[in-house]
Amino acid sequence: MTARQARPRTRALVLCGALGLSLALTGCGGSSDDTKPPTALSTTSSAAPSVSASPADPDAAVKAAVLASYTSMWVEQMKAYRQASAEGTGLERYVTAEALGQFRNDLDRMKAAGTVVRGDLAHDDTTVTALDLDATTPTATVQDCMDISKWQTYSTKKDQVLPMPSAQPRRYTATATAEKWDDGWIITEFAPDGSQSC
Repeated sequence: MTARQARPRTRALVLCGALGLSLALTGCGGSSDDTKPPTALSTTSSAAPSVSASPADPDAAVKAAVLASYTSMWVEQMKAYRQASAEGTGLERYVTAEALGQFRNDLDRMKAAGTVVRGDLAHDDTTVTALDLDATTPTATVQDCMDISKWQTYSTKKDQVLPMPSAQPRRYTATATAEKWDDGWIITEFAPDGSQSC
């Protein structure tokens, strides 16, 4: 058992549902067992937020490490969304065990609905807005601007792209919390705010 699994957690990262895309991810799939994979999935890396830190900032290296973990979480998450499965991804390296369990539940719902993701989730102005390196477990807060304008939910049952819910904002802010564990920065919480455009 790793330190991550053994450590008690009080918060869980809600990855799929927290995006406000639960309906878009699962769609309104029927009862067909058609699970043929979608074609021409995007394999670009634009799902990852850029990692930048000012060299004049004394915490630049720490902030870069936090953003690297956040970026890697999203890269692995998008791999899973594109196949409605966490198999073959490294997502467990970047989130808590509870978060991974919730994420797998969301992926199971996608698989049952026969949906996968195409396109990209873009990130703009991703920055570390707070650090507490003196805490027993150091913490960091990440502010992100998420752009889902090129995100598509594809129904493998209907063999078509499902329309985005009309009320779904295309760009909105999100805040993530990270903690420094023995093996690196781990994302412990993710909270989108669809009312705050960016």
